[in-house]
Amino acid sequence: MNIKNNTVLITGGGSGIGLETAKLLSKNGNKVIIVGRDEQKLREAAEKVQNLVPIRCDITNAEEVDTLMDRIRLYHSDLNIVMNNAGKAYAYNPAIDNARAFEKAREEMTTNFLAPVRLNELTLPLLKQKKEAAIINISSIVSFAPGIIVPTYSATKAALHSYSQTLRLSLKKSTTIKVFEILPPLVDTEFARTLTGEKISPTVVAEEILKGLETDQYEIHIGATASLYRLFLNSPAEALNVINHIT
Repeated sequence: MNIKNNTVLITGGGSGIGLETAKLLSKNGNKVIIVGRDEQKLREAAEKVQNLVPIRCDITNAEEVDTLMDRIRLYHSDLNIVMNNAGKAYAYNPAIDNARAFEKAREEMTTNFLAPVRLNELTLPLLKQKKEAAIINISSIVSFAPGIIVPTYSATKAALHSYSQTLRLSLKKSTTIKVFEILPPLVDTEFARTLTGEKISPTVVAEEILKGLETDQYEIHIGATASLYRLFLNSPAEALNVINHIT
């Protein structure tokens, strides 16, 4: 896929993987619309990086997403790439009393799965009009084997993995839209700072994303995800033990 001269929408674009990807895309001559809930973060990013268009929007709020789409259709109808990057995660033990597992799972599922499904559906009419277009879903290593410290987050990423596969097959039949899924391991972001384990830089993830897009690698297994995936194909039980450091 061509990684230059596109118009790209990135949710959760004010920091982490989203912002680092936006920076690299900007250097390649792309216009990048960064979306998030923190307006100050978005403005600060746009002041430092060329070709960034900041738009405040809570992607879990249907009315705000509708307003976002009105603005996209009016001012950025050349949109041809959508990157679903915004995420929500809780680290907790669901076996503990008062873990509030349901409330946490509801927030995670809304942000990590349902919001991308809605945004993809709303942007499809624009993407279908383009000669080349793509949807990029940021998934996770826990799509293959869940982590016990992020139980319901793992479930949302497994759902996103399944959805990405079926969406790819469905769109391939009748459109030119490509569906990419990015599966990084633990990334050094604000959320991950409370977790122990080896972490990968969001800049490295962004670099791998662009490489994968350019070579049409539809499932991009970054860092430790590649080896875990190979283990998962051979023994799902062993992969589960490895990701949870069980010997």
